[in-house]
Amino acid sequence: MLIDFRNAMKSPKKSTFHLKVEFLRETDGRWIADIAALPGVTTYGRTRKEALAAAEALALRVIADRIEHGEAVPGEMTVSFAA
Repeated sequence: MLIDFRNAMKSPKKSTFHLKVEFLRETDGRWIADIAALPGVTTYGRTRKEALAAAEALALRVIADRIEHGEAVPGEMTVSFAA
């Protein structure tokens, strides 16, 4: 599922993003955390918790970049992660 930021720009309502984090474990023990709704947000960690923290941080950077470039609503926004 991709988030359509263009529709959010037309609405003065608060935008809510529920981002699902999916995990895989590599054969060497590393964890992969991926947020499919934000292309490019895939991170590694030695633990599941470390991979999740890295994915959350990267997702927030991607969202901030989109806001900065006019691709999302500036203003109040709620972001939640489901793991």
